[in-house]
Amino acid sequence: MGSVDELPLPPHVTMEDVVLALRAVTVHAPEQPDGARCRKDEAAHSCRLHRWGRRVLEQRGLTDEQVQTLIAGGTVALR
Repeated sequence: MGSVDELPLPPHVTMEDVVLALRAVTVHAPEQPDGARCRKDEAAHSCRLHRWGRRVLEQRGLTDEQVQTLIAGGTVALR
């Protein structure tokens, strides 16, 4: 089980969850140039929503490379 501070994962990751997770990772990206803070809420990066988004996408079976492709506007075959 995850840390008490972590947001819970959905029991079954749907396409809607994937869309929300991608939005979370994109909006709650590290602020440039140093990347130490979340650009949305200024929390230490990676913030809770960014971590949640990454965990949802990992649970769906996406690799980091696939996530980066989707963030950049590319396409990836989802199962």
